[in-house]
Amino acid sequence: MKEENEKDVPWICDKCKEKLVLKKVKVSYLAGNFEVELMKCPRCNHVFIGEDLALGKMLEVEKGLEDK
Repeated sequence: MKEENEKDVPWICDKCKEKLVLKKVKVSYLAGNFEVELMKCPRCNHVFIGEDLALGKMLEVEKGLEDK
């Protein structure tokens, strides 16, 4: 079975029923501000953060920032 990439999956906003689009969004954590590409609803601007990102890369960044 082929693993699907988040960018290939047609995610739909539950609130607006709009297809999410890949957009740059500003993310803030502690004293740091970052700009990253995430899936975002074009109507209500809610952002989807997938499990892989939340438990992987974001967790690594969080731990690195907290150690400083």
